Amino acid sequence: MTEGTMPASHTTPTLSPAHVTAVLRILVLSTFVVLLNETIMVNAIPRLMREFEVTAAAAGWLSTAFMLTMAVVIPVTGWFLQRVTTRTAFSLAMALFLAGTALAAAAPVFPVLLAARVIQAGGTAVMMPLLMTTLMTLVPPHERGRVMGNITLVISVAPALGPAVSGVLLELGTWRLLFLAVLPIAGAMTVFGRRRLVNIGEPQAGPIDWLSVPLAAAGFGSLIYGLSELGAGDASRAPVPPEAMTVAGGVLVGLFVWRQLALQRLSTPLLDLRALAFRHFSVALGLMCLSFMALMGAFILLPIYLQEVRGLTSLQTGLLLIPGGLTMGLLGPQVGKLYDRLGAPRLVVPGAVVTALCLGLFALTGEETSPWLVLALHVVLSAGMAFVFTPVFTSGLSVLPPHLYAHGSAILGSLQQVAAAAGTALVISVMSGHAATAALDGADATGALATGIRWGFGVGAVIGTVAVLIALLVRTPPTPQQPAAEAQDDGDTTTSKTAPTPS
Repeated sequence: MTEGTMPASHTTPTLSPAHVTAVLRILVLSTFVVLLNETIMVNAIPRLMREFEVTAAAAGWLSTAFMLTMAVVIPVTGWFLQRVTTRTAFSLAMALFLAGTALAAAAPVFPVLLAARVIQAGGTAVMMPLLMTTLMTLVPPHERGRVMGNITLVISVAPALGPAVSGVLLELGTWRLLFLAVLPIAGAMTVFGRRRLVNIGEPQAGPIDWLSVPLAAAGFGSLIYGLSELGAGDASRAPVPPEAMTVAGGVLVGLFVWRQLALQRLSTPLLDLRALAFRHFSVALGLMCLSFMALMGAFILLPIYLQEVRGLTSLQTGLLLIPGGLTMGLLGPQVGKLYDRLGAPRLVVPGAVVTALCLGLFALTGEETSPWLVLALHVVLSAGMAFVFTPVFTSGLSVLPPHLYAHGSAILGSLQQVAAAAGTALVISVMSGHAATAALDGADATGALATGIRWGFGVGAVIGTVAVLIALLVRTPPTPQQPAAEAQDDGDTTTSKTAPTPS
């Protein structure tokens, strides 16, 4: 198969606009439900520690295990989504999520709850690549910005609402409400989706390389676990040093990449890395990783700052951060429409600049900084990110030929998890180190922590500045409605109007 060939399994089906809208709406709402659950546990950790008599480190595994499962499953979705029908992928994802949610609601002991979170994450890991691949298959290029913007609204608002929703539910009763409230909604979406969802194309049978599966699982799992534990306060007491896990994970990921490159010449790879041969996809991927590192670093530092330095409660913190998430989500559709009109560079570069400036201003916060100023900065930061993420996702995936959509989505999802873990580890390590230094210099506990947080935000500002430089390389791929000459006026060197070729 040549690089520009579209296999029969990915021929765009003939669907009416109303049917396309219905399919995307089902997938978007289902994705909203599973993503809301990803952050809904944030405020429940102290209560779970008391009820199950576990340490904070053990309770933290409810989030760590979720992230690790996502990292292990997503690399396989590129192969999986090409070999099953849309309805099968959707049914499997939602069945796993429902089973995990029901098990979590009834969990009698902590290990059962932890296993339930792993099952939930398995379903969540399939939904995002399924949504992105279906969007790229069904939506014509000149409308992808608008549709991707609407999707950004959902996937941005869901994680932002999680902490606030959990705070309200925990005020009303037991922590089991966090799962009991989600269960009927997810069940209704599953039934409705099974009735209305149609298969997009036909699955293509193909072998799976069983050596690649454990390499991907062990590599990405070890890498993300090592990175997430690097900044932990009890990292020195870990059974395996996080540094060793990180190095081992990096080596195994390298072996996974080598294996995929070899399979590309001989047979079908588990994750087709030929997507990286498309320069605009690689640039978008690099910008997404840097931006996500900076964003996750800020999201980790802000609750620590607001609760430990400014003295806010967890519920107050969640409510304070909601406007930023809503801003990112509500701007998504508008940014998507602007992308269809203006292209990527005119949106991404200003967005990256605003993001870097806000992170720099966060580095100036102190013990007396008003929470209202933090709220305002967070809203502006979220707006800047909205101008980055929607155009980057759309332009990066649009340059790929249809048979690489699933693999491109899987690569994006996998590296997004790595970037999140790396950003978290970096800012926490910097914060801890400088807080300890400030304490040795005589600062009190609050002052030392505030110093460490400022340094953490400073690192985020540096990452944001590098992201600005990468943003200057982003281009808009031409569409059938946009002649290649217009795209070149936008700075793009791609000239094909049909199936793109690696650049």
